[in-house]
Amino acid sequence: MTTPFNFSAGPAMLPRAVLERAQEELRSWRGSGISVMEISHRDPAFMAMAAKAEQDLRDLMTIPENYQVLFMHGGGRGQFSAVPQNIAGPDATVDYLNCGIWSDFAIREAQKYVANVNVVGGVVDTEQGRAIAAPEQWQVSDNAAYFHYCPNETVDGIALHTIPDHLSAPLVADMSSSILSEPLAVEKFGVIYAGAQKNIGPSGFAIAIVRDDLLGHAQQNTSTIMDYTVQAQDRSMYNTPNTWAWYLSGLVFEWLKEQGGVEAIGAINQLKADTLYQYIDSSSFYSNPVHPDFRSKMNVPFLLADPARDGDFLKQAEQQGLLGLKGHRFVGGMRASIYNAMPLAGVEALVAFMREFEQKHS
Repeated sequence: MTTPFNFSAGPAMLPRAVLERAQEELRSWRGSGISVMEISHRDPAFMAMAAKAEQDLRDLMTIPENYQVLFMHGGGRGQFSAVPQNIAGPDATVDYLNCGIWSDFAIREAQKYVANVNVVGGVVDTEQGRAIAAPEQWQVSDNAAYFHYCPNETVDGIALHTIPDHLSAPLVADMSSSILSEPLAVEKFGVIYAGAQKNIGPSGFAIAIVRDDLLGHAQQNTSTIMDYTVQAQDRSMYNTPNTWAWYLSGLVFEWLKEQGGVEAIGAINQLKADTLYQYIDSSSFYSNPVHPDFRSKMNVPFLLADPARDGDFLKQAEQQGLLGLKGHRFVGGMRASIYNAMPLAGVEALVAFMREFEQKHS
């Protein structure tokens, strides 16, 4: 059977080389005779692996020394709670840019812990499709404890490609679906967090990159395992971490370095996105609902001219090994998630199928 291409939004495709290495090491990690899942997280061998994973991530993202890298529980949703509890007091004001569904979830969670959650602006409809309101239209607070946004919204395929670095409040970004996909100026952010299941590793795991001056401000009732300061002091091992996810994430970081780092993978990601969007734009059978300036490079939603053919499209795509193309249940249609692990060949195969399907049904 030909290896399928998995376009799932998350849990998403992992690099084949990573899965093969994990398979080889599953029952005997580093010749120990036992699995990495069976070894203590305090074992020197595991701690060395964890330290290397952190250093590899620091190298890939050029993370400055005055930032802590935390490997945490709870995925991205866990960070929706952790951020306000760690860097804003209960009586504070915080600013949120509502870029889509995941931003909306983050806003709802922040409202549980902070008195004033100010939504500065959000998605707007234009003649060229959905877009994010211009910065000059944002209603920013004078005294916000932080400014939160999601650079890439997976559901609607909307992305903000410029960093809003004109703000006085610390910048917090949910990069669950865009981390490691292209070079990034980490020093412009106060906190970067990401659920792991798209460009890092398995689900249920998260990474938080926190600037040192934002530590030590957690609210009194913050759960200890979600306290950034505690996790920083204990090297993300206050309690037993997800050792399997940490190990797999480390393998992904190694793989990324072998590909040439985020600069090289970013160029490939741009080519993949251009290939798919150019075909969609050239077709009257498919359409993308997002303004060209705000289109995601990671998640490409598209609609068929006749929605009655959606079921046939998905069935035939799956028969050709093109998996996970059904759009999010909130919006319908199709969605191709083309994260780092998706090769250009996968996008080319998808475009070839889309062209063939169009020719049959136009």
